[in-house]
Amino acid sequence: MASTDTKAKTDDLAGLEAGLDALDAVQTHRTPVREVLTKKVLPPLLAVALVLVVWQILVTAKVTDETKLPAPSAVWDSLSDMWLKGTLLEVIWTSVSRGLLGFLLALAIGTPLGLLVARVKFVRAAIGPILQGLQSLPSVAWVPPAVLWFGLNDAMMYTVILLGAVPSIANGLVSGIDQIPPLFLRAGRTLGATGLRGARHVVMPAALPGYLAGLKQGWAFSWRSLMAAEIIASSPDLGLGLGQLLENGRNNIDLPGVFLAILLILVVGIAIDLLIFSPVERWVLRSRGLLVKS
Repeated sequence: MASTDTKAKTDDLAGLEAGLDALDAVQTHRTPVREVLTKKVLPPLLAVALVLVVWQILVTAKVTDETKLPAPSAVWDSLSDMWLKGTLLEVIWTSVSRGLLGFLLALAIGTPLGLLVARVKFVRAAIGPILQGLQSLPSVAWVPPAVLWFGLNDAMMYTVILLGAVPSIANGLVSGIDQIPPLFLRAGRTLGATGLRGARHVVMPAALPGYLAGLKQGWAFSWRSLMAAEIIASSPDLGLGLGQLLENGRNNIDLPGVFLAILLILVVGIAIDLLIFSPVERWVLRSRGLLVKS
């Protein structure tokens, strides 16, 4: 009888252990391509199609004058014209290259600044409120002083981008570090991970989710800051970017061109998020067992 009870308890423990192992074993297999297309590609395409249908209905019903709401076909004609002239990709690349380079510079400055603010109490008390204030300041406010400091050149553009993006990146890292369980930091110090070694092997990996959120917000601020600078500080010496394209459309009373510039700015912002930040975010979640399927 005793052996039977012992065997039953052993089986129960084995079953419990197997159940816990099943909970820990997070499946990370790739989602089939068909499912990806159905769940992730098709919905936004349907949304875009719906917007175009509603847009065309409003134009056909003459809800407003065509000088205020151009037809989708007119915007398409502007796009085709730029493509045939060979200027479309050049205009897009001018802004994208500026935005990405400015974001990388902001990343190089904002990351050590965030670490310093988060780990040094005096620096946090002195600079922390300033970073919060800078993050809430509209990027367009930096364009006039940047023009006076540097003139109409790329240095002015990058200055506006940095002042808009660095606070977001630094504050995102600070927020991520604040959410690290104290036990992790104590364990790291016990194992000898202090100073730069602790920041590399303990602090940064543990703060990665918050840091990534700050990076996404930093890119958004970089792109918005760049567009504000290109719209206000328009000059032939700067080349034709998307912001200048939008401003040129306004000056020429070319509403299809204005709508085209707005759509291109929107598409580029979404594309950068989908191609760069979304895969990195999925990788972080998957590595932490927070994403069952990719």
